[in-house]
Amino acid sequence: MNYIQAIILAIIEGITEFLPVSSTGHMIIASSFFGIAHEDFTKLFTIVIQLGAILSVVVLYFKRFFQTLDFYFKLLIAFIPAVVLGLLFSKKIDTLLESPVTVAVSLLIGGIILLKVDDWFNNSSETEITYPKAFKIGLFQCIAMVPGVSRSGASIVGGMSQKLARTSAAEFSFFLAVPTMLGATLKKCYDYYKDGFILTHDQINILIIGNIVAFIVALLAIKTFIGFLSKNGFKVFGYYRIIAGIALLLIHFFIHPLTII
Repeated sequence: MNYIQAIILAIIEGITEFLPVSSTGHMIIASSFFGIAHEDFTKLFTIVIQLGAILSVVVLYFKRFFQTLDFYFKLLIAFIPAVVLGLLFSKKIDTLLESPVTVAVSLLIGGIILLKVDDWFNNSSETEITYPKAFKIGLFQCIAMVPGVSRSGASIVGGMSQKLARTSAAEFSFFLAVPTMLGATLKKCYDYYKDGFILTHDQINILIIGNIVAFIVALLAIKTFIGFLSKNGFKVFGYYRIIAGIALLLIHFFIHPLTII
């Protein structure tokens, strides 16, 4: 991976991490086009630059992170399902991460669902998140372990299914991203450390630059997304996912197979 590729991937991460379009799926496809997806450092990079993205949440919602302990307990309860399922099915998840076709199909199916979400939950207007709601949102988030599903999309839809208003569901999804993505990053770094993976000086610099870029882009993406979502809903993201999913399937099967292994 060179610096230009790292910056492009970091921009993709920053834009897509908090949008319901799947950041992991987009980075899998982008790195596949670059021909670097099979590299161990690329796989590490796509996980570690999430730190830059989650830092943007902390900065934007700084005061919200100094609330009562109740706020953190709800985040913990919502985070538990991802921890349990992540540990139980980590190998299967890693296998799915190597499949561009899985990403394309997930984008397509998720897009169809997003076209209907606003109609299904058009009466969602509550703002209070109870403990049962937090746990159910955490269960929805686990669906995003399938590449292409979108962690933010799954958790936002999960919140709306519990009658939360779109903006309230989106903000809780952002907050939940902090422990979820931090946990995933630390686990992946530990796994690579345990396997004896050693970073070069250039790779360390690439990680630093990637995190900075992801942080800046994510700041802008979150601000734009909240305003857009409150006014327009999910349909545009649904159409985007459908177009992207179909395009990737056509490319894979009729033009050039996208391989990651």
